[in-house]
Amino acid sequence: MEIKEAQFVMSNTEVEKCPAADRPEYAFIGRSNVGKSSLINMLTNKKSLAKTSGKPGKTRLINHFLIDKTWYLVDLPGYGYASVPKAERLKWEKMLKNYILKRENLYCLFVLIDSRHEAQKVDLEFMEWLGISGIPFNIIFTKADKLKPSELEANLKAYEAKMFETWETMPGYFVSSSEKVLGKDEILAFIDDVNNEEQ
Repeated sequence: MEIKEAQFVMSNTEVEKCPAADRPEYAFIGRSNVGKSSLINMLTNKKSLAKTSGKPGKTRLINHFLIDKTWYLVDLPGYGYASVPKAERLKWEKMLKNYILKRENLYCLFVLIDSRHEAQKVDLEFMEWLGISGIPFNIIFTKADKLKPSELEANLKAYEAKMFETWETMPGYFVSSSEKVLGKDEILAFIDDVNNEEQ
C-alpha cells in the first residue's frame, strides 16, 4: 500500500470530540521523543504532516489524520518523561486511557520503542496494561539506523527475552528508521491487511 493523500483533520483532548468512529483507526504512542511524528511523516511521505521536535512532550493532543479518505492515523501524546508539571502529565494519562479504552474503531495501537535502549519499565507496564485491557497492539522499534546490524539484533533479542518474562508470546513487531525509510512497506502492508480483514 502506498499512501496517496494524508490530511490533518483535528486535534483535541477528549475522545468524545474525536471524528465519527466510522473508519478504521490506527494510533501511534510511545515515550516522549521516541520518534512518533517522524514515523508518521515517513509513512505518509509528508515531511511536516506531524509536528516534530527535539524537545520531549511536544505532542499534547490527540491528532487525527485522514488517510486516502478511508482510515485514520492518530498521533498521541508521549507518556513517561516530559518536562511538564506532574498534574499535567496525569491529565495526559487520563486522556490517553480514555481514548484507548473508549475508541471503538481503534483497530490497532502501535507502541513505539527506541531500539537503542534496553527495556524500560514504563513501556513494559504500559504494554502489560494493554494486554490486560484486551487492546490490540504491535510494537515498532524506532531509530534502527542508529545501531550496527549486530547491535540491533542483540537489542531485539534482549527485548524479546524481557517480554517473555511476563508474556507467553511476543507481540507482533516491526523495525523502523524514519531516516532510512525502513519498515514503511511492512507497517503499511499490515494496516492494509487488517483493513481488508475487517471489511
